[in-house]
Amino acid sequence: MDVQSTVDIKELNERIRLESSFVDIINMEMGKVIVGQKHLVESLLVGLLADGHILLEGVPGLAKTLAINTLANIIDVKFNRIQFTPDLLPADLIGTLIYSPKSEQFIVKKGPIFSNFILADEINRAPAKVQSALLEAMQERQVTIGDETYKLEEPFLVLATQNPIEQEGTYPLPEAQVDRFMLKVKIDYPKLEEERQIMRENLAMQFPKAEKVLKPSDIIKAREVVHEVYMDEKIEKYILDIVFATRFPQKYNLERFEPMISYGASPRATISLGQASKAYAFIKRRGYVIPEDVRAVCYDVLRHRIGLTYEAEAENITSEDIITEILNTIEVP
Repeated sequence: MDVQSTVDIKELNERIRLESSFVDIINMEMGKVIVGQKHLVESLLVGLLADGHILLEGVPGLAKTLAINTLANIIDVKFNRIQFTPDLLPADLIGTLIYSPKSEQFIVKKGPIFSNFILADEINRAPAKVQSALLEAMQERQVTIGDETYKLEEPFLVLATQNPIEQEGTYPLPEAQVDRFMLKVKIDYPKLEEERQIMRENLAMQFPKAEKVLKPSDIIKAREVVHEVYMDEKIEKYILDIVFATRFPQKYNLERFEPMISYGASPRATISLGQASKAYAFIKRRGYVIPEDVRAVCYDVLRHRIGLTYEAEAENITSEDIITEILNTIEVP
């Protein structure tokens, strides 16, 4: 690397350190309401700054809804929670045309999707046609009602939850739809001391409130800055090697996984891994991506993008096991 680019990175690093100062404020405000769950809060920020949707998986009662609601309140954006049920219709989600006898014409009644943050609660409880109605909004950032297409407001973020333990009466998300989520975040139980604090706050009816400290325009501006985070060619190659190892394990001395992977990560995974790594570096207030940033977001980006065969299930091999082995095998730049 020449001296000129070293100076540029130094300047960029200083600028991003200043631009990312609001991250500490968000963490402080979130910390008032959410006890523990650091990984959940970090993942919400990565998704928000990398402009990617998030699939949250965890048993009920782990503050998934509360975390999203709190973040929406901090940024002062419109937030809608949609409870996905088997009788939900696409019109309940995106809206519909209603005939007005007074004006003798059809008028548009917009649905709850017209918001900044959408919480699709228990997304796998609704049938495929409702899930697919969400697809256009997630991918194209627009909704079509009748003949008209309406742009959705920025920032637009879909956060979907699913319960891993109760599969009765659910409609599993197809691979193509799961792939639209940048991150799949698994949420675990709080630690003993954290749960003691949660219990005390609830029994004392003391519910701290987060302050509105940002505007939606601040997030849109921050996303532009995230794009400027420097990524070296060696880091790009590292990301490509990780993704390609899920497709061709034999080329990376991981032959034993070949019969266990039915399909590897898509090109969308490569893009998401790059964007999420940049967002993670930004959150850590750095102007450049290091291998640890890639490793930090790797599980959330790839766990839902690796298809497992029956052989893997028979041997109790999970996608996380495969990712761990890939990260341990591929040379770190």
